Amino acid sequence: MQGALTTPSKLPHKLRTLAALLVLAVCAPQLCLGAPHTQKHENRHEIDQLEIAWRDAILKSNTAALDALLSDDYMEITANGTLQSKEQTLANLRSGTTHITSITVSDRRVRFYGRTALVTSRALIAGSASGRDISGSYRYTRVYVRDAQGVWKIVSFETSRIRETGGHK
Repeated sequence: MQGALTTPSKLPHKLRTLAALLVLAVCAPQLCLGAPHTQKHENRHEIDQLEIAWRDAILKSNTAALDALLSDDYMEITANGTLQSKEQTLANLRSGTTHITSITVSDRRVRFYGRTALVTSRALIAGSASGRDISGSYRYTRVYVRDAQGVWKIVSFETSRIRETGGHK
């Protein structure tokens, strides 16, 4: 029986090792998850601030601010299905072709996939585009990518009008 047990001089070392392994097993998940959770929270805050900056740029027709937010290869799919480049989007805002007077955002969700952030929201807007009233409720998806310098840029935007039930607006 004595041969099955470890000699007394080695027992404390094995207990210390076992205790250390138990501490690692209990604490390691929290240590590993802490940094990404903090980073995710910081990224979420950055995206929320960029969403506010985008809204303000649209409402104030601030093309310089919008230019800084959009990537050079930005592409928009409008509610009527047309494509707009960064240059077209800025030109429409600059000329007044697109004029938004209010934007109320709700139901915002932000998801992260590596260096990409996907934002989905609902927006109640008032405004016009090409002389037509475009006021109403919309759902949109905006895609941000962190560039090589670590700056989030909007690379894509797509919006769809929410049809009122029972109506054909």
